[in-house]
Amino acid sequence: MQPVVAQGESIGPEYLGPLRDSAEVADNPAELSQGMSDDGYIYMRGFFNRDDVMAARRDIFTRLASVGEIAQPVLDGIFTGDSNRDEKHADRGEFWRSVSETWTLRRLSHGRQLHGLMDILLGETSRVQDYIFLRPAGPGKHTHIHCDAPFFTRSTQQVATAWVALGDVPSHMGPLFIVENSHHFDDLLEQFRDFDVSTNTSKKASLDTSPLELAKSRNTRLLTTDFTAGDVLVFGMYLLHGALDNVSTRNEVRLSCDVRYQIASAELDPRYFGTDPTGTTGASYGELVGAKAMTEDWHRR
Repeated sequence: MQPVVAQGESIGPEYLGPLRDSAEVADNPAELSQGMSDDGYIYMRGFFNRDDVMAARRDIFTRLASVGEIAQPVLDGIFTGDSNRDEKHADRGEFWRSVSETWTLRRLSHGRQLHGLMDILLGETSRVQDYIFLRPAGPGKHTHIHCDAPFFTRSTQQVATAWVALGDVPSHMGPLFIVENSHHFDDLLEQFRDFDVSTNTSKKASLDTSPLELAKSRNTRLLTTDFTAGDVLVFGMYLLHGALDNVSTRNEVRLSCDVRYQIASAELDPRYFGTDPTGTTGASYGELVGAKAMTEDWHRR
């Protein structure tokens, strides 16, 4: 594993651990369900066909190359350091929506293969949200520790996130990490229960504590890996997680997407379903970090 940095702090090996790979039990629903319950997540290495993933990567990066952000050849995913996105597209949200609806991406995020896995992990027939979070993370980008409950549990608690690596994402490129056993940190998680980030704007949905500080104070580890194209990581609404710093010296861009599935029997949250979902805050795709030019800093909620 290459250098691991979180919010500017190097993470030593004593505070790091590997994700448990459940690919070998992919055909055993009972094992998968038990793993999700015990660990709070399921990691499936090589879940998607690599060629299918690279097709989505090519199509997405081709769109970003058209606005001057990705260099040729696009599959390498190298940030140019520049952008003319706003000059070419008057509406950032509409541009990002069109990229997020790329068919080669949607056949992964909304296809039968992932749907079947989510049925197992949610314990009944699932339904996928139409609104997805696609992220090209260039050098310097990271995500603070948070859990997903404040964003996605307005209608039901039975929701799970699937994070998909759309290309190889070694540790120096800022992949996702989870905080080991954090789904049992009830004292920390209490602040996120009954908290809706779009209606209570007086507080943040993420922690001020750095990943290293949290690992030290809780005597726990940050679990991650050198992800490969097509890996999938699924976790529940109350598992603390974030993204490491992208410290690439070659301007490599981490490309990933995350999508939520819920039980189909529950009420649907209209913010994330339908032909024109409004998103968390009502600004639709324009509210996402991916809608920003890659030259800009990300916001934090």
